Amino acid sequence: MAHHILGIDGGGTSCRAAVADRQGVVLGRGRSGAANILTDPNSAIVSITEAARAAFRDAGLDEDGVADASAFLGLAGTNVGDLTRYVRDRLPFRHTDIDSDGLIALQGALGDGDGAVAILGTGSIYMGRLKGVTRYVGGWGFVVGDLGGGARLGHALLQEALLAHDRVHPPGSATEAVLAEFRHDPRHIVEFARLSKPGDFGRFAPLVFEHAGKGDACALALIEAAAAAVNESLDAIATLSGAPRLCLLGGLAPLYPPWLAQRHRSILVEPEADALAGAVALAASHLRDRMGKQARTGEQA
Repeated sequence: MAHHILGIDGGGTSCRAAVADRQGVVLGRGRSGAANILTDPNSAIVSITEAARAAFRDAGLDEDGVADASAFLGLAGTNVGDLTRYVRDRLPFRHTDIDSDGLIALQGALGDGDGAVAILGTGSIYMGRLKGVTRYVGGWGFVVGDLGGGARLGHALLQEALLAHDRVHPPGSATEAVLAEFRHDPRHIVEFARLSKPGDFGRFAPLVFEHAGKGDACALALIEAAAAAVNESLDAIATLSGAPRLCLLGGLAPLYPPWLAQRHRSILVEPEADALAGAVALAASHLRDRMGKQARTGEQA
C-alpha cells in the first residue's frame, strides 16, 4: 500500500508536485522544468521525477520514497495516447494515473461542482463539467492548436518583429522591444525560433499584453485575434456543458478578462484552489478507490 500520495501539475513551462498523506494533507512541495509530454516526453519524465523528489525533500521525507507513492499527474499533451503510456511506463511511482492538466485544474477550481475552466498559459485548453459529465475543447498543442495561448502569442510577436524589420509592417513599440532584445539582428530571432519550445515562445506573451495596453497597433491586433479565439472556445464549452460559472487559470488568466466578451466576463468566479490541489485531491480519490477494491478482492492497493 502506498505510504504517500503525489499530485503533479506538469505544464509547458514548469512542473509542480505536492506530496501528501493518504488523507490528502499536503506535506511538501517541489518544482522543476517543463513537462509537456507532447513536446519532449523524455524531458518531461525527468522534470516530473525531479519535482516529486523535491516535494519529498521539502516534506523532510526520504526522496527515494517516491517509488512507493501513489501519483496522479495532470499533464499537457495527454491526448496522444502512445505518449501517455510511454511516460507512465518510465516513471518511478508505485501507482501512476495520468490525465490532462485541464482535469486537475477543473477539480482544483470547482471542487466537485459544475462549471467551466479555461487554462490560458503556454497553451490553451477548456473544460466544462455538468452533472458529473466532463467535456473538453482544445488542448491540441502548439503545432496545430493552442490558439490564444502564450506560445502562439509570443510566436506571432516574433513574426511581426521580422515583418517590422523588413518594413513590410510599420514599426511599433512591441516589435521594437523584441528587436532590441535581439540586438536588431533578425538572424538571432531566427536562431532563437529554430531552437525554441513552446514555453520559450510563451515568454514573450506578457509583452504583447503590455504594449496592447499602451495602444500599440500591432500588439492590439494580436491580442484581439487571440481573444476572439478564446471567446469562440468559451462559447463552445458553454454550449457543451451549460457552464453556470467560469474560472480562468494559467499564467495569462489575470491578463485576459478585459479583452473577453461580456457574456464570459459576467460569469467569472475565483477558483476555489489551484491545479496542484486538484491533482492531490484526485490522487487521494484514486487511492481510496484502490483501497476499496483491495478490501473487496484482497488485491494489493
